[in-house]
Amino acid sequence: MNLRCIVGLLAAGLPLAATEATVAARAWREAHEQQIIEEFFGLLRLSNVAADADALRRNAQAIRQMMERRGVASRLLEIPGAPSVVFGELRSAGAKQTVVFYAHYDGQPVQEKFWVGHKPFEPVLRDKPLEDGGRILPFPSPDGRYDPEWRIYARSASDDKAPILTLLAALDALKAANLKPSVNLKFVFEGEEEGGSPHLGAILAAHRDAVRADFWIICDGPVHQTRRQQICFGARGVTDFNLTVYGPRRELHSGHYGNWAPNPAMMLAQLVASMKDADGRVLVKGFYDGVEPLGQAERRAMSEEPPIDGELRRELWLGRTENAPRKLIDVINEPALNIRGLESAAVGAGSRNAIPAAATASIDIRLVKGNDPRAMLEKVKAHIRAQGYFVVDNREATQTERMTHPRVARIEAGGFGYRAVRTRMDLPVSRQVIAAVEAARGPSVKMPTLGGSVPLALIEDVVHVPMILVPIANHDNNQHSHNENLRLRNLWDAIEMFASLFTMPY
Repeated sequence: MNLRCIVGLLAAGLPLAATEATVAARAWREAHEQQIIEEFFGLLRLSNVAADADALRRNAQAIRQMMERRGVASRLLEIPGAPSVVFGELRSAGAKQTVVFYAHYDGQPVQEKFWVGHKPFEPVLRDKPLEDGGRILPFPSPDGRYDPEWRIYARSASDDKAPILTLLAALDALKAANLKPSVNLKFVFEGEEEGGSPHLGAILAAHRDAVRADFWIICDGPVHQTRRQQICFGARGVTDFNLTVYGPRRELHSGHYGNWAPNPAMMLAQLVASMKDADGRVLVKGFYDGVEPLGQAERRAMSEEPPIDGELRRELWLGRTENAPRKLIDVINEPALNIRGLESAAVGAGSRNAIPAAATASIDIRLVKGNDPRAMLEKVKAHIRAQGYFVVDNREATQTERMTHPRVARIEAGGFGYRAVRTRMDLPVSRQVIAAVEAARGPSVKMPTLGGSVPLALIEDVVHVPMILVPIANHDNNQHSHNENLRLRNLWDAIEMFASLFTMPY
């Protein structure tokens, strides 16, 4: 590389290892920013709540049309009773490898009252994060520029429609520069990831030949908290359930019956509190048993992670962290138990001086490699029984059961989730992906496990190939919450990175 090229790359903010595809993607993106954002806004305007089958069908059709406009052969992979998987394929003459890029188009439920200044499916631009006083901006003129620190606010802006848009934009950039992918490309865009992917395995099995590849790249999740690109070689699994504790048959006046009728809200608080100690250690017997230890390459990568805990505490206004002094990266590689919601009677203006009839907690368990979802749920059930509760599964307790047992709890588990999966960091394919990512984004942070859950196990059970996660969203994107957002710089960086991955050597 001559001095002029080096100076040009540095001036453009690109790493010295930047590929021709990365440079071309940067130039194309700079000339088409408004076009990119307008197409993205069109996709974000489509409601994609997982419970709305008609909305998901509209999303699938729209994404299929987006692929076909780029010359990607596409179709819907379907089985009865499930949202479609949008599948696309682009073959490249002479390619010796085939890579599947996975993302999902469904989104979490929304509560419009918590979205500030707009509805969740009416995307807007803000000049900075909402919590820092970010203002809604008009679109710049066609020849205007977009500040990379601006943010797009909408449901699924970061999780997980951004990868779909940026993968297809990267194809546009390559085509404009007359560059060809070095690998055969396949795209799998799922429509029920946020619901636990209950049909994904069956869909993939029914279309096994279509999704066959040498490895998969999973495009879901955030970059590292330092804003450096993160490459994750696995993800936690997950299982979840609702726990209901019973009190009286009907609500009772708290003056007439207080101190006599058991209060299920209090009982539930005591029960869930028994599951963790004051420092955050889970007290369920056997909860940490069977965890598969990390390998040497994984431990080395963890030791090289840039320090983030102190800055995260300041950002999140945390006076303490659980399991201190251990770091976030350490505890992500252990199973976790989370209370994601509590419900009993009412609070605020709707509160009443009454003893509730029941109280419910919604709980998720994040799993690491070595945990079996069913076994973990059974351990929690055993803990509940050890606290003196009679447990019924997936049904209402009967009058006889409630009167015979002093404490009765109902467990509702819709499914049993899926296990965690991890790919070795020292595999040739792992090194191949690292090189392509770092050619576009510079030095990366390599993590054994993504903190969130992605259905890798359901994919692995069908295709039996390595899977590597290359997420793109900003870490402070309000994923799964209201006012979800995506920083524009993350959108731009993803286009360049995917162009590099499409043209990676092997």
